[in-house]
Amino acid sequence: MFTEEDRRYLLEIAHRSLIEAAAGRRYQPEGPHPDHLMAPAAAFVTLWKRDGALRGCIGQVEAVMPLISSIARMAYAASQEDPRFPPVPPAEVPELRVDISVLTPPEPLDPEAVDVGTHGLIVEQGLRRGLLLPQVASEHGWDSETFLDHTCLKAGLPRGAWRDPSTRILGFTAEVFGDDEH
Repeated sequence: MFTEEDRRYLLEIAHRSLIEAAAGRRYQPEGPHPDHLMAPAAAFVTLWKRDGALRGCIGQVEAVMPLISSIARMAYAASQEDPRFPPVPPAEVPELRVDISVLTPPEPLDPEAVDVGTHGLIVEQGLRRGLLLPQVASEHGWDSETFLDHTCLKAGLPRGAWRDPSTRILGFTAEVFGDDEH
């Protein structure tokens, strides 16, 4: 979907956003930008410490803004607003690796059709909602049922809640790329 040049461009935007965020500012990339990177797209930005530990991950599932803006905004949010971590200070920014996941629109998915490593999952029941990106199951070596169970746990639901007829399961795919590829 994206060329190597596109990937480098988007990663550069994420890194510039991290630098500005650590300084207390929001980064809005100035154009002109390639037209195809201005199309609305849903994206997640994941931050990793050099030792491989997660440092932040925030994204949006709906394509409500241009991809360029989404990457800048999600990089800011992953570094400053992930409730699991303190905000990233300026001194830590050079030590972070960035992964970007650009998502396809979510669609209903039968549990039997879950393809680990291909699908990301959203589990919804009532007001509870959990999402795991496609790479999470592969990174942990999960099978499809374990992936579904962990997505339920992320939603604050018990394991196996995906079997309940009132639970909605959505799947999506993502193009994932990051600093390790460059």
